[in-house]
Amino acid sequence: MKYVDEFRDSAVAARLVEQIRRRPPIPINLMEVCGTHTVSIFRHGIRQLLPDHVSLVSGPGCPVCVTANRDIDWAIALVHRPDTILATFGDMMKVPGSSSSLAQARAEGCDVRIVYSTLDALSIARTNPHRKVVFFGIGFETTAPTVACSILEAEQMGLGNYFVYPVHKVVPPPMKALVDAEEIRIDGFICPGHVSTVIGSEPYGFLARDYGIPCVIAGFEPLDILQAIDMLLAMRAEDRARVEIQYRRVVRPEGNPVAQEQMYRVFRPADAEWRGLGLIPGSGLEIRDEYARFDARRVFQVDPGPTREHVGCRCGEVLRGVVRPPECPLYGRVCTPENPVGPCMVSSEGTCSTWFQFAGVE
Repeated sequence: MKYVDEFRDSAVAARLVEQIRRRPPIPINLMEVCGTHTVSIFRHGIRQLLPDHVSLVSGPGCPVCVTANRDIDWAIALVHRPDTILATFGDMMKVPGSSSSLAQARAEGCDVRIVYSTLDALSIARTNPHRKVVFFGIGFETTAPTVACSILEAEQMGLGNYFVYPVHKVVPPPMKALVDAEEIRIDGFICPGHVSTVIGSEPYGFLARDYGIPCVIAGFEPLDILQAIDMLLAMRAEDRARVEIQYRRVVRPEGNPVAQEQMYRVFRPADAEWRGLGLIPGSGLEIRDEYARFDARRVFQVDPGPTREHVGCRCGEVLRGVVRPPECPLYGRVCTPENPVGPCMVSSEGTCSTWFQFAGVE
C-alpha cells in the first residue's frame, strides 16, 4: 500500500540503521514529543536498533495525559447537572480525576456520550434541543481547528444548546518549558507530525535559534522515525541547529493556513495548566469573547470541589521525561490499563500504556 509499505521496507531500514551507527558516537538525548511517535517507536522496536549513545526520551505528547485534574473534575461536576449531556472522545472516559472519572459518572446515571468527531456532538445537540450539550474540547493544534469549526457551524445553525469546554493546548510552549527546566538534557527534538501539518515548522524555530537545539518534524512510520533520528545526528555532528522537515509528503513550512485561520478566529492564546509541568504561559487556547455564548466555562457555574493528585503516581514526571514508567512504584502493579491510577496508563498514546503494552513489567 502506497505511503505505508514503502515506509516499512526492512532493507531500507537496515541501511538507515547502519548509517546511524556510522555517525560519530556522540552521546545524545532525543525527545519525541508526540505520543503517536512513542507508540510507533515501541511497536517497531526502534529503541533496540539504535546504538547505545543514542537515547530516546518520551515527552508530554498525549493531550489526554496532560489534561489537569482540575479540568477533569470540572467536567465530572458539570455532567451531574440533570439537563446536561457531555460529549467526549473515548480516551477521556477512564482518566481519573481527583476522586472519580467520567466512566464512573456515567455508571452513576450521568449522560456521558463518546463521540468520534465534533460533528457527532453537533448532531446530539440538534436531536436534543431541550438539553444542554457540552463537548469536552481536548487536544493540540490538530483537533482545535475542528472544534473551532463546530462553534462556527453551531452559530450558523442557530444552535443555542451547544457548548464547548475548552482545554486545548499548543505544543511549542511546553517544549520551551522543558528546556528551561533543565531537569534532563535534550539535544534534539523529534517534532510531532500531526500538529505540524497545521502549524508548520516556524513555531519551533526558537529552539534552534535561541537554544541551539535541532528539530526534525517526522512522520509515523518506522522509516520516517529512523530518518528523522539520522537527520538529528547529522546536525549534531556538524554542530548546527535547524528545524528540518522529514515528513515532507504532508507537512509544509507554512502549515495549513486555512486551519490556522479557523482556529484563531474562534480561539485566542491563553495560559494553561499542564499535568506535571504546571502553568505554562501562552500554552492554551480559550474561546474569544465574540463566541462567549458557546463557552461552557462562562455559561455554567459548577463547583468541582478540591483538587488532589493520586499518591504515588509519577505520571507528571513521566510526561517531563524525568523517569521511565517502570520507575513509578505503581506501574504494572497497582496501575494497569484495566485499573489506571494515572492518565498515562489510560490513553492509547500514553507513555505508561505504551510501555505496558510493548515492554511489559520489568
